[in-house]
Amino acid sequence: MRGYADEAERQSKQRRLQILGARLVEVEARISSGRPTVVVGGRQLLKQRHRLADVDLTVEEWQERWDAARLFLTADGESGAPHGNYTITADPDCGAVAIALPEPLRHLANAPRGRYRLSCTVTFHHRREEWLDRITANKAVRYDIVHDPHRDRWYLDASWSATPVRPPAPEDLARAGARLLGVDINADHLAACVVDAHGNPVGQPFTLSTDLSGPASRRDGQLRAAITELLTVAVEHGCSGVAIENLDFAEARAIGRETMGRGRRGKRFRRTVAGMPTAKFRERLRGIAHHRGLIVVAVDPAYTSRWGGRHWQNPLQQQARITVTRHHCASLAIGRRALGHGLRRRPGVTRRRPEDRLGRATGQAVPRPGAPGTAGPPRMPGTPHTGGKTRVHRRDQLALSLPFKTVRKAAGSGRFEAI
Repeated sequence: MRGYADEAERQSKQRRLQILGARLVEVEARISSGRPTVVVGGRQLLKQRHRLADVDLTVEEWQERWDAARLFLTADGESGAPHGNYTITADPDCGAVAIALPEPLRHLANAPRGRYRLSCTVTFHHRREEWLDRITANKAVRYDIVHDPHRDRWYLDASWSATPVRPPAPEDLARAGARLLGVDINADHLAACVVDAHGNPVGQPFTLSTDLSGPASRRDGQLRAAITELLTVAVEHGCSGVAIENLDFAEARAIGRETMGRGRRGKRFRRTVAGMPTAKFRERLRGIAHHRGLIVVAVDPAYTSRWGGRHWQNPLQQQARITVTRHHCASLAIGRRALGHGLRRRPGVTRRRPEDRLGRATGQAVPRPGAPGTAGPPRMPGTPHTGGKTRVHRRDQLALSLPFKTVRKAAGSGRFEAI
């Protein structure tokens, strides 16, 4: 069987696929019926109760984690309420937390208006300025009080919904004179190039290595570090956003074994596809760029590497001090497409050297040359034109092309005529 060692392996793979497909159908049916199965505390933690020896837990430790996961206090905020939430209020000045008690528990209140004030205070360090802006304007803020059994601490989490913003169109970016950082995603590195509003490269293209080996936590950390460095370069160059390819290898991952086989070529293809974290990179980039005030533009990846290498590799190499690869050219093509420009360069426009910048460009008007020996003296400014006509001589006009004539000898005569 193509793609499998033998028939038994193929049958086991198909059986596993059918089982997962049946589970997916069951979950979708529960969701569509409006009665999904929800385990308060987590399904994974519930299953660990039956195999405590495998997870190295005692009954008391598991029970403590189970109670902590099921014990929480949540209050959705409402706009217009004091500090954005009437049920749970956090004072921005002193950090005091007060909870509005229900009617049966009003006798436990230690603050006015039936509220219970906690003996501890809270402080927000992450995104504190945004939190202060919302509670100052009395916008809705949700609070969650949770318990961490590992550290034996209580935490107050604040969350709110971001205001939806319409992303700008490519024409809007080009009209505003915005710069973009085009990024080409590869298996082991990121190639990037800064593109101005006219679609021209700015500065030197560069490469960021991404070593996505090791456990999942290490891979995620390496990916975040690469994205942070990428956005730092974008901010330093005054870019308004980042342009990436809208890649999706779901189909290639699903049928790669069936079409490419188990040989060296198939393994290399699947290893390359698996090493490109397209979806995770896009989600991480979108979240981090949003907090830095940058936009992310995803474009069609068709022909970016081919046309970028054909039309932009030589011009980039002339102005770069590094070896320009097809990946750098692809990043430039991605940036041009995000700004609404084409990938191909305009024919006849080449990079001019400093000593040639005073000459005329290709395709522009050129002076029509006169016949040898008939050139008159140069005309100086202020010199009046001699003759009864004010029109300049045809020799002084500009022509885009010269007329061509064919001369032949007339039959039976010594004269020549033009046709």
